[in-house]
Amino acid sequence: MLTLQSIFIESPNGVLINTLSETVNQGECLVLMGPSGVGKSSLLGYVSGTLPRALTGRGEIWLQTRRIDNLPAEQRHLGLLQQSPLLFPHMTVEENLLFALDQKALKTERRQIVNEKLNEIGLPGYGSRLPQELSGGQQARLALLRTLLSNPRALLLDEPFSKLDQTLRQEMRALVGQCIKEANIPAILVTHDKDDAQALGNMTIELTSDS
Repeated sequence: MLTLQSIFIESPNGVLINTLSETVNQGECLVLMGPSGVGKSSLLGYVSGTLPRALTGRGEIWLQTRRIDNLPAEQRHLGLLQQSPLLFPHMTVEENLLFALDQKALKTERRQIVNEKLNEIGLPGYGSRLPQELSGGQQARLALLRTLLSNPRALLLDEPFSKLDQTLRQEMRALVGQCIKEANIPAILVTHDKDDAQALGNMTIELTSDS
């Protein structure tokens, strides 16, 4: 599980998050809602270890029985999915996915895993294509798969559906929810969309300027 204990985040303009405490169980999703500027993405930044230097954060973050707020980002074993897919444009679909897998495994084994996973998300035979040759929805699925192939112990989602049309949003919500349950990992979703919360949220917190 992912546990947040007395999280406090402050910007030069004032307090953003004031002593937030929550626990997210395996296979569940905590949804953070609220207008821009209330600290939703800043909270994800603090959890992931990427909080901008202009902001100050404190409070404990526990992943299972390990405290991680004192670790650098690369040692926290968290997956982060953002508004843009952030795929490597010079790499093929297969190369983007191979990058996320454990490099100690044989390349033939890693390629087999990639091909199997591409089939599972409805992109069979797309391994040789470049990201710019894919549609927005296909890029979103690819970004999700690359994040999950890195075997994260928790998943952080920062408005991942905001650039998709309504039909694609519904498809991606269903896919993300399925992946969280199948991977059995805790997740935190930041969104403005109540439909996202209804589709994915086991718990929903409305953040305000007074949070």
